[in-house]
Amino acid sequence: MECSDTYNSISEPSQGLYKELGSRFIAMAWPVESEDEVRALLDTARRQYHDARHHCYAFRLGLDGQQWRAGDDGEPSGSAGRQILNQIDSAGLSDVLVIVVRYFGGIKLGIPGLIRAYRTATADALSNATVVTRTAGAWYSVSFGYDALPSVMKILKDLELPVRERDFGLDCSLQVRVRLNLMQDFLDRMEKIGIFKDKMQKL
Repeated sequence: MECSDTYNSISEPSQGLYKELGSRFIAMAWPVESEDEVRALLDTARRQYHDARHHCYAFRLGLDGQQWRAGDDGEPSGSAGRQILNQIDSAGLSDVLVIVVRYFGGIKLGIPGLIRAYRTATADALSNATVVTRTAGAWYSVSFGYDALPSVMKILKDLELPVRERDFGLDCSLQVRVRLNLMQDFLDRMEKIGIFKDKMQKL
């Protein structure tokens, strides 16, 4: 059976909300591609919602979804982060981060109430998101001399690879996203023009 190199994610950030007994659970979902993005968004959420009691989260990354984490941030174990992750999985998504911030209303909800709250807030955020199909791949930083620039640009054009953060200083460097199904072709073509793996760093 042929393995697919596509998976579902979300196209842009979305939000959800759940209220119970004075407590508010604000869920925020983002498309992400790396743990660095996850850490940056968590830091931003903690600053933006600095007065919230808890900042719970979960994420899943990549084609196979093997990169994941769930955090309860002081809530009873399994009542928050795991519930958020379960909703990401139920929706069949990857490359997704969901953070749920809780403002405590003064009345304890108990573990069943917390499970319901985090699950419902996350489901609301994901239901408000636009689901898109992504092709598995990775971003690489590539360095090379000016003499190789025309050949490199031809390879990127031929393979229709997206490019970001070009730097044409003393030497050339750029970041390119290589789809999984084109990876070997890309590496072979780059090697033919003298750019080997040691000049390419996976981001």
